Amino acid sequence: MKGLTKKQREVLDFISAFIRGHKYPPTIREIADNFNITAKGGYDHIKALEKKKYLHCIMNRSRTIEVLSPSNAYTEGIQAIPLLGTVAAGRPLFAEQNFDGSVDLPEKYLGKGKYFALKVRGESMIDAGILEGDTAIVRHQNTADNGDIVVALVDEAVTLKRFFLEKNRVMLKAENAAFPPIFTQNVRILGKLTFLIRNYEQ
Repeated sequence: MKGLTKKQREVLDFISAFIRGHKYPPTIREIADNFNITAKGGYDHIKALEKKKYLHCIMNRSRTIEVLSPSNAYTEGIQAIPLLGTVAAGRPLFAEQNFDGSVDLPEKYLGKGKYFALKVRGESMIDAGILEGDTAIVRHQNTADNGDIVVALVDEAVTLKRFFLEKNRVMLKAENAAFPPIFTQNVRILGKLTFLIRNYEQ
């Protein structure tokens, strides 16, 4: 994405991820709300991206933004995986408030289904080779088998742990002896870990 500022790349990533999740583009107001800027600021970003031939839109009509860039989510063989921020209880997983950009991956690495990405925080899974700062690529599903590493929602917090179903509860086990397991009867599985992306230049 040569010629784009950091913020313009973030806006373009958000639009691509929004379209993938909703099957229609965001409004300027939704873009502005996501980045906590004014509608005029959102409009200016759209016009800048349009001028640089990354977008096309009809400004006097709602939801008419079209992504044009050959490096965007619709490049043949490339899939834009939405990168999600904080996923709050009661909010749909792919709500626009959760989007924090996207990760482009070759489709050949992905199976069927819907995927999302999360940045790993903390050291609770280091013995499974999952480190702080890794990007977890997760297949969206609401079930898991014992031993699967899952993204789960527990007490309004998202956690990455190994799943075990017990008689009357679920155990979410850390892969670090310093972290005790989580035992709960109130858990929602958001997805199963499929692979990791690691940046060694961080």
